[in-house]
Amino acid sequence: MKHQALEQLRSVAEVDQDYPKNMSRTQRLERWAELLEKQPHRLLSTLRETEYQPAAVRQTMRGDDTAIAVAFADVTLRDAGMKDDSYGEAKRFFELTDHQLHEIICYCHFGSTVSAATTARALRAELGGKRQGFYGRIGEFLAG
Repeated sequence: MKHQALEQLRSVAEVDQDYPKNMSRTQRLERWAELLEKQPHRLLSTLRETEYQPAAVRQTMRGDDTAIAVAFADVTLRDAGMKDDSYGEAKRFFELTDHQLHEIICYCHFGSTVSAATTARALRAELGGKRQGFYGRIGEFLAG
């Protein structure tokens, strides 16, 4: 990674220093969904059987190219306090329950991979308090 002065960056990119470092839960979840929606067809790995793992194991679960890894790769979310790409950190940082995070990233709902767009919809459903049921996921799968 090449480090550059702020003025050098401004010559090649738009630099937004006013982006909130103290993001609300909603802002953090929105940011995560937006990141996923930028590459809607990207296939992400899921985490296996999160609901069956002991709490201590579940906290440390992680995987390469998961939705959580996408969030952690974002400098804005790291600046806002995201410390790593583990299940436990996603639960803490995004203020999600085990059930909510399970609905978003678990293998049992999507198989071994899931599109970023589907994960973003699951995130937005949690944001809006509307979880998609089994038949909704089947319809979504059949629709492409």
